[in-house]
Amino acid sequence: MATFDLTSLRAVVFDTDGVVTDTARVHAAAWKHVFDAFLRGRSEPFDIRADYLAHVDGRPRLDGVRTFLASRGISLPEGGPGDEPGAPTVHGLGLAKDALFMEQIHQHGVAAFPATVALLHELRHRGCRTGVVSASRHCRAVVSSAGLLHLFDVLVDGNDAARLGLPGKPDPALFLEAARRLELPPGEVAIVEDALPGVEAGRRGGFGQVVAVDRSGTQAAAMLAAGAGAVVTDLADADVTGRVPVGRR
Repeated sequence: MATFDLTSLRAVVFDTDGVVTDTARVHAAAWKHVFDAFLRGRSEPFDIRADYLAHVDGRPRLDGVRTFLASRGISLPEGGPGDEPGAPTVHGLGLAKDALFMEQIHQHGVAAFPATVALLHELRHRGCRTGVVSASRHCRAVVSSAGLLHLFDVLVDGNDAARLGLPGKPDPALFLEAARRLELPPGEVAIVEDALPGVEAGRRGGFGQVVAVDRSGTQAAAMLAAGAGAVVTDLADADVTGRVPVGRR
């Protein structure tokens, strides 16, 4: 059980994929499609669980390409944003994954995790501010597609990171930018993450609380070691205390 105590916390900032929206598996499937096509004849296929969690999850897209390929002893030219999607460059593979991910989102839409939506409503009813963060440039489109944009006071995504020169997780820069926009010190903000780099970012940023979501049930020990104060398999296992809910007595 995780408890958000609003006597000491004034905001909660959520990671997007795998925490708010059920899109982590769409990302993982897109990565597998792209990497397997590239790896054919070079190396073993991409493991949709182990490789995704260890090398890609929570990282900016190009960092994910570099980190995964390095795990297989493969290095590629960086290339550039004008590369053909699927070209044998870091940018080429990243662009192919990006196109496939967005194709799936446009075709099938975005589902939100019901327990996360319920938690967001409860936090806001109690006067707690909320933010959403993602390394993806498509965060706003994903959150909007899920119909949840109105539940967040601030949104910080990959577009902001590129514009402001913010490093990716495990650097806490994205979360710190969210706290800055909320006009709150990190110690009064809780972070909710499902990826190890994000959990580490929360710890490194000095945030008041770091709650990790381990939907696979395989990462609890690693998440606690990375800095999580509590680990849950779903945010239905989270409670909110402190501050009388608005409109309630």
